[in-house]
Parts: sequence; structure tokens; C-alpha cells
Amino acid sequence: MATAMPSHVAAPESPRVWWGVVPAAALAAAAAAASVAFALAAGNPDVLQVFLLEWVGVPYIVAGLVAWWRRPQSGLGPLLVAGGLASAFSGWQLADSAGAYTVGAAFDIVPAALFLHVCLAFPDGRLRSRFEGALVGVAYAAAIGLQVVKMTLGGVDPANLIEVSRQAGVVAAVEDVQLLMLTAACLAGLVVLVRRRHGRPGRRSLGIVITSFEVALVMIALLFTMATFDWPGFHEVQRVTLFMMGLAPIVFLVGLLDARLARSSIGDLILELRREPAAPDLRKALANALRDPSLDLAYWLPDFQTYVDLHGRPVKLPDDPDRTATLIERNGRHVAALLHDRALGDERQLLEAAGAAAGMSLENARLQAELRARVEELSGSRARLIDAGQRERQRLERNLHDGAQQRLIALSLRLSMLEKRLPADAALKQELDTARHEIALSLEELRDVARGIHPAVLSGHGLTVAIESLAARAPLPVRLALDVPGRLPERVEVAAYYVVSEGLANVAKHARAASATVSLDQQRGRLLVEVVDDGVGGADTEGGSGLRGLADRVEALEGHLRVWTPRGGGTRVQAEIPCA
Repeated sequence: MATAMPSHVAAPESPRVWWGVVPAAALAAAAAAASVAFALAAGNPDVLQVFLLEWVGVPYIVAGLVAWWRRPQSGLGPLLVAGGLASAFSGWQLADSAGAYTVGAAFDIVPAALFLHVCLAFPDGRLRSRFEGALVGVAYAAAIGLQVVKMTLGGVDPANLIEVSRQAGVVAAVEDVQLLMLTAACLAGLVVLVRRRHGRPGRRSLGIVITSFEVALVMIALLFTMATFDWPGFHEVQRVTLFMMGLAPIVFLVGLLDARLARSSIGDLILELRREPAAPDLRKALANALRDPSLDLAYWLPDFQTYVDLHGRPVKLPDDPDRTATLIERNGRHVAALLHDRALGDERQLLEAAGAAAGMSLENARLQAELRARVEELSGSRARLIDAGQRERQRLERNLHDGAQQRLIALSLRLSMLEKRLPADAALKQELDTARHEIALSLEELRDVARGIHPAVLSGHGLTVAIESLAARAPLPVRLALDVPGRLPERVEVAAYYVVSEGLANVAKHARAASATVSLDQQRGRLLVEVVDDGVGGADTEGGSGLRGLADRVEALEGHLRVWTPRGGGTRVQAEIPCA
């Protein structure tokens, strides 16, 4: 079962919509018929011009009525009808009657402003920002306000009913401002449309409609520019522009038909689901069935009270002008959400059919996502435990350095000062030397313990110096091949250090080797650490806790630890750790 998010539930169709659709249809038919009648009544009418005006008006009216009927909650239908009416009324300029001519002249450029409004409000009838509202406001101000100014100053021929005086120079300046404002608004609207669909694939039918809008905006801007600068070929470009403006609503109607036909794809979806597709293929099958390449899936994990993607990573449901979510339920339990283009939200039956068909597959995919989320949480917990252990090691190392070691050093100095104050006595001097030697041994043992808990040289000087220090203290010759250009994240350096430290310790204790080699190689965002010896091999990789602890530390960083230890062939310990 598919349900919309509470804030996006579509309002049910109401019979009251007919109170708007029926009068709008009657008015549109009357206006279009009147424009044809006025044109035919005039002497020698321009048949092509009459056809193009109807070509613009009728498709807008039809597309608007269909959209108004199918989506009464959207403002796009009334807006399309208004565009068709404006085009029909602009055709009244062909009338001999002064009253009809005045109405036609007033609507002369209004269709261009309405077309820009339709482009920016598509597909849900709402403008998405203050900038878009400002663009539409500028277009209406130029198309209506400045047109009325032109008409009152005699800027149209023949004379109209609101003409007050004839000011040819002022009219020319006003007309230039009017056309330039509309050109700038159309070009800015074109940029908005291009940026709006940039960066992710959209529904095919919507993409075709927006492309037709973009081409028509370019033609309108070109037409107004030619009129402003009096370039040749104006009438030819005007006819092409009218053709493109009329083509856009036809493409929109085809898109609505495409959405209706999309319901037949549910049968193909059911056949695809019978093959029990893997989770990535399930997303692709749903995207194809719903004809929305941008569609994605989010799975609900009740234990975590969050949505995750297929890899178990948290996902936030979209709530913006471009995308929304439809919730999927199975057997009364919420299992997933479809993240899709907002325009698809108008196809409630299609979404419900797809959600019902894919319910079981989505439940299986949700279980996989939950498993991955738990693995992700386990990995995060292990990493946090290792980090906490490392911080505790650093604290203990500092306490040993600042506490016990300093007190032993102070005790050794006090014994030396006491020896100078005592009389010369060979036996007493021997006792004091023995005590100082014991203190020195204890101090060295404490330093070894502190280095084992946390190597201070690693924090202070970096991984390369710390590895060189390990090699210098090793009881056998160690060849070094260290290619680490700079400092790495502390977690990575600590893990690499302990791999080398444990590896050399095992070589010294068990391998009976003559030499060892330590190599560090950083490339493509990964650090490769190797410890190789020429000993007897056959190391126990399962029973010992040292290698298991190293593996846990490396795997907590999403790395891998491998051990090769053939008998008589030496041992090779290799760790690969992400360090980007």
C-alpha cells in the first residue's frame, strides 16, 4: 500500500471544480470563436495569422481544462486556460469594432507574460522563489501596464477607446523599455529552467515539456529583440514563435497521456518482480515502471527510528519544490518510502499500484538494509571502542611519564646527592650503585611499558620516525622501505604502528629469523603496511590474541589484515588501511 506523506496528501476531487471548469470552457470557446469571426469579417484577413493565433489559444485552453479537471488542487490548469484566453482576446485586434479592437490591443503581449508564468509554475502551478515571482511581476508590468500607457498615448493603430493623445516619441521609448523588460524576463526564466533540471535525471515526459518551454522562451526573446532594434525577418520569426508557443501545451497533453499509459507498465513490473530482483534492480524496475529515472528508495528501520538506503546509511526524506516521498506499507506496517519527482505525486493510483506490486520485494530489501545498518552500527561501535581504548592508553602513558618515571628519576638523583654527603665507604658505595642500577632497570621497564601502551614518539614525530625507532630496538637486522610523504590521521598511524610492533615482536619471539623487512607504501588513498621475515614460518594465526587484536584494529578502520606463513618459507603480515 502506498501513502503520501501527511503534508502532501492530495485533496480529493470535488464536484465544485465543475463550477470553474464549465464557465472557463464556455468563455474560452466564445473568445476563440469571436476572434475567428472578427478576422473573417475583416477585409482580406491574414489566414496564416488567424490560424497561428488559434494554434496558440486553443491548445492552451484544452490543456488547461484537462489539467484543471484532473488536478483541481493545482493552479496550473487555470493558468493555462488564462494563457489561452489571453491569446484568443489578442486576436480581437483584427476586428473592425473599436471596442473589440481595444480589448485585443490590451491583450497584445499578455500571452508572452502568461507563457513565462506557465513555464516557471510548471508542473504544480506554484512559483518556487521570490526571484521567480519578481520575474513574473516584471513581465506582467511590461505586458499590461506599459501596454496601457502605449494605448493612452496613441501607440497602436487604428485609434482605440482609451487613447488620450498621440505622443509618438514617448510611445517609441515606452515600447523599447517594454520589449527589453520582457526579453530580459524571458532569458532569466530560461536560466531558471535550465538550472532547475540540472544535476539529476527527471521524468521523460516532464523533460520534453520543459525543453519545449525553453525553446519557446528563446524564440520570444529573439522576437522582442528584433522588434526593439527593427531587424529584418520579424514576421517570419513571429510565426515560428507562435508555432512554438502553441506546441508546448500539446506536448503537455502528450505527457498526460504518457502518464496514463504508464499504468500499463505495472504489468511489466509484476513480471519483473517474479524474478525476485536484487535490491539495486528493484529500484531500477520501479523507476522504469513509474517513468522517473530520479526515483530512489528509503527503507524504514523501526528499531533505529530512521530511514536508510540500501547500504544502511541514514536518509532524510525530501520535502522541497522538486521532490517528495510516498510511504509504502505492507500488512499494516510501514516498510519503505519512494523518493520521487514531485510531479509524480499527482499519479496517486499509479503510485499505489507500484507500491502494492513491490510490497514483498521492498520488505525483503528493507531486511537487507536493516542488516547492513546493523553491520554499520557494529563497525561504528568497534571503531568507537578502539578510539576510547586509544585515549585511555594515551592517558596511562602520560600518567606513567609524568608520575612513576619522574619519581624514579628524582629518586636516582637524590641517591647521587646522598652519596656525595656520606663518608667514603666502599661497601656503602656498592650498595648505592646497586640501588641506582635497579632504579635504571625499573625506569627502562616502565618506558617499555609506556611505549607498549602508547608510543609517545608516534604522536610527537610521526609514523616514519616511530617505525625507525622500533627497527632500532629490534634484536635482529630490519630493512626499512618507508614511503609516507607526510602525517596521516592518528587512527591510521596508531594502527600501522601496532602492526609493525606486533609483527617485529613475533619475529623476535617465534620466527628464528636472520632478518626482517618493514615497508610502508601510501597510494590511491590507502596505506599498505608489510612485515616480512626469513624465518621458519608456520605462525599460529588463529590461537594467538596478538594477530586477532591487530585484525580488529585494522578492520575497525575498514581495512584488511592478511597473513601468509608457509612452513619453512617465512611469514608475511600485510595490512591495507584507508587513509584518505
